[in-house]
Amino acid sequence: MSESLADQPESWPVTASDTGFTGGVVSVRSDTIRSPVDDGEFVRDVVEHPGAVAVVALDDDARVLVVRQYRHPVRLRPVELPAGLRDVDDEPPRLTAERELYEEGHVRARDWNVLVDLLPSPGMTDEAIRVFLARGITALPEDERYSGHHEEADLDVDWVALPELVEAVLAGRVQNATLCAGVLAAWAVHVGGPAERGYGELRPADAPWASGARSGD
Repeated sequence: MSESLADQPESWPVTASDTGFTGGVVSVRSDTIRSPVDDGEFVRDVVEHPGAVAVVALDDDARVLVVRQYRHPVRLRPVELPAGLRDVDDEPPRLTAERELYEEGHVRARDWNVLVDLLPSPGMTDEAIRVFLARGITALPEDERYSGHHEEADLDVDWVALPELVEAVLAGRVQNATLCAGVLAAWAVHVGGPAERGYGELRPADAPWASGARSGD
């Protein structure tokens, strides 16, 4: 496939900007944008987000580590990947991912690659998520495991066969967007996919991340 198929950088002029809300994780600003097409102006609300990472941890039996915790906005306990915010200044994305895998999954991994980069909702937020593939999994003993807080104090951890997860995604039984994208990407690589790509063809864990620029990458 041609490498010319890619997101195109572009920035329309902002004539005014007002931050109406600043919270513990996100802020919301209203930008007045001037269109270069007809010179008209319009307002768009933008949710500013620090970005996040997630991990598809795949063991030697092609099982994926998943977690479940209560998510108040949707009133569900979704099936998810170990994941977390990029809320530590200057921490490289891979180190954030390693920390989240340790804290939520109670495992460490030897081999790391970038699996897929995501813009979950580019029409309303600058949030960018990098999903890593982690292999060479080692479980931590009980006395070395991290104890979570708040929702993470009630975190369930399980290993699920990759084909079973793919089936659940396509059936709509699991809906977390990061998990869906990560699992389908992992399946495409695992079975070869249209490009016949293997794990060795994935990007290295420190590959450039265009959408991570706001956080210093």
